[in-house]
Amino acid sequence: MKTRPLLITLYLIAGLGTLPSCRPHQGEEEGNRPNIIFILADDLGWHQLGCYRSDYYLTPVLDRMASEGMRFTNAYAAAPVCSPTRGSIMTGKYPARTHLTVNIPTGRDLDRPTITPEFAEWLPLDETTIAEVLKTAGYTTGHFGKWHLNKDKDYAPGRPRDPGSQGFDVVLTTHKYRAGPPSPYEEDWQHVRQITEHTLDFIEANKDGPFFAYVSHNSIHRPEMEKESLISEYKARPGSDNDVEYGHNNPTQAAMLEVLDASVGRILDRVKELAIDENTIIVFFSDNGQLGPKDSTPLRGSKADLYEGGIRSPMIVRWPGQVPAGTTSDEPVISNDFFPTFAALAEVEDLPTDIDGLDLSNLVRDPSAGLERAALFFHFPHYHSQGLGPQGAIREGNYKLIEYYENNLLGEDGAFELFNLESDLAERHNLADEQPERVEAMSEKLRAWRKSVGAQEMTLPE
Repeated sequence: MKTRPLLITLYLIAGLGTLPSCRPHQGEEEGNRPNIIFILADDLGWHQLGCYRSDYYLTPVLDRMASEGMRFTNAYAAAPVCSPTRGSIMTGKYPARTHLTVNIPTGRDLDRPTITPEFAEWLPLDETTIAEVLKTAGYTTGHFGKWHLNKDKDYAPGRPRDPGSQGFDVVLTTHKYRAGPPSPYEEDWQHVRQITEHTLDFIEANKDGPFFAYVSHNSIHRPEMEKESLISEYKARPGSDNDVEYGHNNPTQAAMLEVLDASVGRILDRVKELAIDENTIIVFFSDNGQLGPKDSTPLRGSKADLYEGGIRSPMIVRWPGQVPAGTTSDEPVISNDFFPTFAALAEVEDLPTDIDGLDLSNLVRDPSAGLERAALFFHFPHYHSQGLGPQGAIREGNYKLIEYYENNLLGEDGAFELFNLESDLAERHNLADEQPERVEAMSEKLRAWRKSVGAQEMTLPE
């Protein structure tokens, strides 16, 4: 049977027949506001880039991007699965605040020892997105790739809850591979090439700026597919682990990542060719950790749980002349932070008052700059087929507390785990019994935070 790659929808909200050129709103001054390119990988583990000390996965472009910019060692996705993190990027809010806390679509678990609360089945329409903010500020906005913020994935122009109704002028939507008739993008199973080419067209059409390009890849999410010739090269590499389910160095994912890395290179090259690289900030991030039960060493855990392997993400920021080259920031940051950061770069001051993220625009210019943030919080009140049950977490300084909601509600042992991430990045030494006072203090802060953001809570059956 012939195959075709991901389902594609491309439409223009602004302009007819061609990509729109950027024009600021009447009365606005463009000034030195940078173009913004945000590149999001799917299910990419923190450990899978060369610049994060992998000696198996080959990512020369991303490694170069890190050498030309800033690499973050303590960057977090706001959730251990796709949709909530994507919602946090769009809104600047914790998933607990928007109630978009699990992948779309997902059913409620009503036959478990504890009851999963109701949750949002799409990004709420009354939420202001970063695309809407930037568009109002005079940016031309483009979305290219995976959206995953609507229950129905068969997108349509102008339909509520789709990118075109959430602030994007130009939209290419993709989702999972399906078998079908031949396509001009045959063997582009994750649609990296098509996403990239539409992004490049958008950049060139709007080179006079300012523009915002949200490049949202399906790769390296399942199905894990790439050219067999490329996979074979990685199977032959030293350290290759051909255990596709539990292995650490996965040759198929390595092949997929090489293709994704090359895509980033094409974007970097085009920005340089157009002589706009010094006025373009490029951010690379992943929506959550690697899919389990693959080995995410040196981290524990994987997608759908709140160990570091599920939520710690690679993050690289490049902006020549603004972000110092070859620098590293150990400051804990989270996906909520992109909204206020991009808004600040666009010189937008009037933002929703309930934004949870912090502006990183000073930090990316100076890695020694700190953030006035007491803690990071996580809320995942769901039973997930790949996870460890409903959990919450707080990171305060170097300490991290994980709460297992079911155990806590039922009064069972193992309700909390406490780790010192500075000395125990792999989260192997549970300090909960050794430091009960710290557990109590941090758990109280976690409970207070849930109440403050209106988080939906687990309940016991009646």
